[in-house]
Amino acid sequence: MQTSGRMDRIELLNFSKPQMRAFHMAWFAFFVCFFAWFGIAPLMQVVRGEFGLTARQVGWCVIGSVAITVLARIFVGWLCDRIGPRLAYSGLLLIGSLPVMAISLVHSFEAFLILRVLIGMIGASFVITQYHTSKMFSSNCVGTANAMTAGWGNLGGGVTQAAMPLIFAFFAGYLGYTASMSWRLSMVLVGLVCAATGIAYFFLTQDFPEGNLRQLRAAGKLPPQQQSLASLREACGDRRVWTLFLIYGACFGIELTMDNVAVLYFVDYFDYFKQLSTTDALKTAGLIAAMFGSMNLFARALGGWIADKCGHRWGLDGRVKWLFLALFGEGIGLICFSQATVLWAAIPLMIVFALFVKMSNGATYAIVPFVNRRALGAVSGVVGAGGNAGAVVAGLLFAVEGLNWHAALFIMGAVVTLVSFLSLTLSFESEADLETEWALPDVANQPQPAFEIAAAVS
Repeated sequence: MQTSGRMDRIELLNFSKPQMRAFHMAWFAFFVCFFAWFGIAPLMQVVRGEFGLTARQVGWCVIGSVAITVLARIFVGWLCDRIGPRLAYSGLLLIGSLPVMAISLVHSFEAFLILRVLIGMIGASFVITQYHTSKMFSSNCVGTANAMTAGWGNLGGGVTQAAMPLIFAFFAGYLGYTASMSWRLSMVLVGLVCAATGIAYFFLTQDFPEGNLRQLRAAGKLPPQQQSLASLREACGDRRVWTLFLIYGACFGIELTMDNVAVLYFVDYFDYFKQLSTTDALKTAGLIAAMFGSMNLFARALGGWIADKCGHRWGLDGRVKWLFLALFGEGIGLICFSQATVLWAAIPLMIVFALFVKMSNGATYAIVPFVNRRALGAVSGVVGAGGNAGAVVAGLLFAVEGLNWHAALFIMGAVVTLVSFLSLTLSFESEADLETEWALPDVANQPQPAFEIAAAVS
């Protein structure tokens, strides 16, 4: 599905153009979704105590939070090709807000797990974010645009680690509610923000630079809608899509896992937290865990930006080589972090590891738009689902009774290191592939700056 009118640079302060409104709404909506998706994770120590959860049950909550997103991302990618990103995002935010608020009503592990699984559907928002920016920006800066919107959205996973314990403390300490009521009210508040964002997305964005999908098809400016599953079949028939599926599982899957377990990992495995009260331990561990997610402020964008630079200089092969280096660095970094047993060593190692995780995410989706533009939504959905599939597999390690979490993280690091070599098997040898990246008029013999902080103009 091709459209013209893509921007060839990112003008952060320009809110008058539909491309930049989509850019800002996409990252903010993903930020809200990520915040809601993992809002309960920093409060799991309270939930664990209230419901009397075992280590295995906590592990299944980790798995459940990312399981349904595998299917949701594939479905949402297909849906974007059919109804456009505006309606898809608005609907997902509104529907997704319901289980976020409903989890406040549960009083058993079984009900909690079911709602935790259902909340995971909003993780499909990532696919719409990447789809929307891919349709709004040209090939010379699409990697940067994708990485910035996804990175700033993923930042929600870091902010929630610090913010949710503070919101909990506000309800429990300042307003005097019980611990049980406080975590429930915290989730209701997040769900309301999620719903409000869905309404804003509907009114403030459009599908493509020229307008919305339905109107453009009616005017004959877009090809007719494909058969129901044609784009999904086309994406699934491409070996490169499944290679990227595995690669994204090894980077974004690890990020999701860390967002789920970081606070509990620090509280349970570092002696410093044993001398603190529950509230203080949550707040302190939350602030430390937030450092991991806060790297998304720049690191994922950095990964996409470097990929664009490598692509300009060495073509798609340059993008692939950079992906290998970033993913390999992630694996080694995770192995080193897993062996740290004191905070003064663990924190800097976590930051270095986080840097490579985010850059790997950005590098992956700097390649995705060039795999198959005709089925971009489906490709984005399948590759995005790989991130959640990786998180499900990693989550199984934390559900194993008696397995030390240091050992679990070490195993994850070793697997990531091995998977990094799969990136070297990616190839874009056909003439059609090369044309996808280089034949667009916005970059042909006229290199443009990929990024600019410009004032808004009417």
